[in-house]
Amino acid sequence: MLADLKQFFAELTGGDKPQEQFGPDDYRRAATALLVHIAALDGDLTDAKRRKLHAILETNFALDAAAADELIEAAAADDREAVDFYHFTSLLMRTLDEAGRLNVIEMMWEMVFVDGAVSEFEANVMWRVADLLAVSPRDRITLRERVAAARAGADEPS
Repeated sequence: MLADLKQFFAELTGGDKPQEQFGPDDYRRAATALLVHIAALDGDLTDAKRRKLHAILETNFALDAAAADELIEAAAADDREAVDFYHFTSLLMRTLDEAGRLNVIEMMWEMVFVDGAVSEFEANVMWRVADLLAVSPRDRITLRERVAAARAGADEPS
C-alpha cells in the first residue's frame, strides 16, 4: 500500500515520467528556434551556418554534438510550425533576465554574420526579435558592432 501511494504521488508530480531533454518550455529550444530561423532566412542552412550553429549551442549551452543535433531538430520543427516570433520571445522573457536576453541577441548576430553580410530581412528580424525581448536599439546595435568587429578580427591573417 505504501508503494502504491508513492507511485501515485510520483505520477502526480511527474517523478517517474521520462523527461524530454529539450521540452517545449525549454528556453534553449526557443532560443535555438530563433537561431535556426535567422540562419535559414536567406536560403538553406549551409554547412558553414550549421557548423556555426553547433559551435554557438555547444559553447553557450554546454552541449555535446549529439545534444546539439537533438536541440536543432526540435527547434527547426518549432520554427516551421510558428506563425510569428511571439511564442519564442514570450518564453524567453519569462525565463531569462536581461543579460540572458542580450546573450540571445548576440548569438543571433553571430549567425547573421556567418556569411559576412547582413541582409534587409536579417536586419528586420533582428530588430523585431530584439524589440520583443525588450533589448534596446542601443544594445542591439552595440551587440551587432561587437560581433562584426570580432568577425573582422577573426578574418584578418595572423
